[in-house]
Amino acid sequence: MAKHEVVPEKVAWVLVRGGRVLMTRVRGVDVFYFPGGKRESGESDAETLAREIDEELRSRVDTATMVHVGTFETRRESDGRTEFRMICYTAEHTGPLVASSEIAELGWFGYGDRARVSAVDRMVFDMLHSSGRLL
Repeated sequence: MAKHEVVPEKVAWVLVRGGRVLMTRVRGVDVFYFPGGKRESGESDAETLAREIDEELRSRVDTATMVHVGTFETRRESDGRTEFRMICYTAEHTGPLVASSEIAELGWFGYGDRARVSAVDRMVFDMLHSSGRLL
């Protein structure tokens, strides 16, 4: 019997304003990522996103306004299996966007900043750019 392989997942928030998207950088890393994080046991995507955005940015996501914008996966070159999955949502929020102690930096990125983000985040950049939402 083959062992079931669990694919690491992240629930991410895609906040676009004026053709730019909000990105975060954690301490000790040079690459930027979409805000969000891993699901805790038993959490829904909405619960995960709300908790992570509160923890990272001290802002409250309105889960009633969440819209799935895509699920993006990176694959291993060796066998083509899914290596990582990111489930992306847009949502309205209340409160300022303030970096918590785990976030070193916030940035509003355009498509020209694509090289500064992770591989899976580049897929989202491409999708947003091709739809005209990311300049």
